[in-house]
Amino acid sequence: MGRVNFLTSLILSISVGVILFSGRPASAQLRQNFYSNTCPDVESIVRRAVSAKVSQTFVTIPATIRLFFHDCFVSGCDASVIVASTGGNTAEKDHPDNLSLAGDGFDTVIKAKAAVDAVPRCKNKVSCADILALATRDVIVLAGGPTYPVELGRLDGLSSTSASVNGNLPKANFNLNQLNSMFASRGLTQADMIALSACHTLGFSHCTQITNRLYNFSPGTPVDPTLNRQYATQLQGMCPRNVDPRVAIDMDPTSPRIFDNAYFQNLVQGKGLFTSDQVLFTDSRSRNTVTTWASNSQAFNAAFIQAITKLGRVGVKTGGNGNIRFDCGRFN
Repeated sequence: MGRVNFLTSLILSISVGVILFSGRPASAQLRQNFYSNTCPDVESIVRRAVSAKVSQTFVTIPATIRLFFHDCFVSGCDASVIVASTGGNTAEKDHPDNLSLAGDGFDTVIKAKAAVDAVPRCKNKVSCADILALATRDVIVLAGGPTYPVELGRLDGLSSTSASVNGNLPKANFNLNQLNSMFASRGLTQADMIALSACHTLGFSHCTQITNRLYNFSPGTPVDPTLNRQYATQLQGMCPRNVDPRVAIDMDPTSPRIFDNAYFQNLVQGKGLFTSDQVLFTDSRSRNTVTTWASNSQAFNAAFIQAITKLGRVGVKTGGNGNIRFDCGRFN
């Protein structure tokens, strides 16, 4: 989830809001094996392409997960975040909140789409939105996370604007009320939010996202007191004052390449990188969930599968609201 990052800021237009939020029932069209007649091997084709990409660079894994989250949260799971800007339109991907999305996530979807379309019976039959959903599941599994069935049948969106990103991605400094409100508006519960936040067990962020916690937390208290002191000192060593903003730091200081419940164990120890991570433990309303999942990986995995399945239903496009893009980066 930047928030990685699965985890960004301002207000959907009324028209987009109608599509996103009153359009939730459209998810009823989603089902497993949606392409059984048109492209029966789509899952294995995508899996091979994703595995090849991951073998080239690990960044593929967190980049793809984060791309899925950013796509679904802004205008629904419709691959609109992949569309490139044109002379007459600044697209979602070029909004400041999306500029940190790693190119490997986009490349993963584009290569998987090419692999699918290379099969004659599958050509132009599978949406970019569905390929992103499948690729997200596949990278989670490749990182050691749980496997799960992916519901399919999404169409690709017909609009992608920078303005639609405003206020629709969680910030690194969000408190529990802000997190719950943003997730609830997408039909996701507090438990879903906490489970999805665990995607921060993978990948990295940048020092600029946490310097306020290390040096300017509040008058008279430069370091955020909820930060583990040893961890804070470690972060200060990696992120000195006036550090190059491109310097990257692992989101999970213990197992940054493994999808596991260490994220919650870190929160119990005061080692949440963002305020929006650590608040899940410091706020009594969410603490019990964190402590439970810190000690029970099976319970966490079950909750995560439920949460990411629900995330994949947000703002799904149907009928005239979407199509299947020939090129994921351009409208037909």
